[in-house]
Amino acid sequence: MNFTIPDVMQAVQVINPGKSSQLAWQTVPVPKPAPGQLLLKTAAAGINRADLMQRQGRYPAPKGDSDILGLEASGIVVAVGDASLAEHLGQAKFGLVNGGGYAEYVILPASQAINVPSGWSMAQAAATAETFLTAYQLLFTIGQASAGQRVLLHAGASGVGTSAIMLAKAKGLQVAVTVGSDVKAAACLALGADIAINYREDDFAAQLHQHWPTGCDLILDPVAGSYLVANTRLLALDGKIIVYAMMGGRMIKEFDLAGLFQKRGHLLFSTLRNRDRAYKQQLTADFMRDFSSALQAKTLQPVLHATFAASDVEAAHALLSSNNTIGKLVLCF
Repeated sequence: MNFTIPDVMQAVQVINPGKSSQLAWQTVPVPKPAPGQLLLKTAAAGINRADLMQRQGRYPAPKGDSDILGLEASGIVVAVGDASLAEHLGQAKFGLVNGGGYAEYVILPASQAINVPSGWSMAQAAATAETFLTAYQLLFTIGQASAGQRVLLHAGASGVGTSAIMLAKAKGLQVAVTVGSDVKAAACLALGADIAINYREDDFAAQLHQHWPTGCDLILDPVAGSYLVANTRLLALDGKIIVYAMMGGRMIKEFDLAGLFQKRGHLLFSTLRNRDRAYKQQLTADFMRDFSSALQAKTLQPVLHATFAASDVEAAHALLSSNNTIGKLVLCF
């Protein structure tokens, strides 16, 4: 199977990285797959908060990765880096990419490639890898959560949050979420969350303590900042707090470590983007071992808030920045 691949393509470039950054489509060379890599003709690319941070100059691409935005994509394999991968040609794949998703062609490591399930759209596929693998990593690889335990998810209506609700409930965990509106609370409850607290209307720590007086076994927190004080109050004995973003700020004023000592608490920090190929390969394999059948049966699928034409990337970023989304946004090519 042969595909005609041009020498150049259109890709999103960040102009003037920082608070006044702009996005522009520019002509760049089509990447060439190395051994162990697939070249996708991009059909869709997931949009993540990491993309917003990168355009602001706060989350640069790791050395050796593409500096083009986009950490996940779906598409058709049109070239391979070595003959052993020839069977992938022409197949619909999706997965984590090492940057470069906002482009007409993107490199996907074969070890991170997942077959697009039958009946799925390319937009659904592009909305899956980053948030589900992040949630899986937080819950089970790092958090070591098990059936019956209590998990608190901050930003429960986000892409990672909605994915984590579904994964946690599938494994028999009790799930509480914090969200910023009643609409988001209802969406999380519909996905299976047991408790949803609107932090704009209630003291989430006081409310949750009434439901779970013995505390949370695991807290997944993309907010950080002052939330760590409340998290410590809510933590169960030997519980874990995993911080995976810092939307609420990187500094904590007068944070008393005594609470963590008293509860033998674990304060952990996690990223996925800068993990090496072996880690991402194993994470992908573990996730598919546990949830491949659910993906195929469509009992597990991403919450897709909206899709955008690739030319409307600025509008998509503006919507994500507004915090008025439930689930994922996707660019379609």
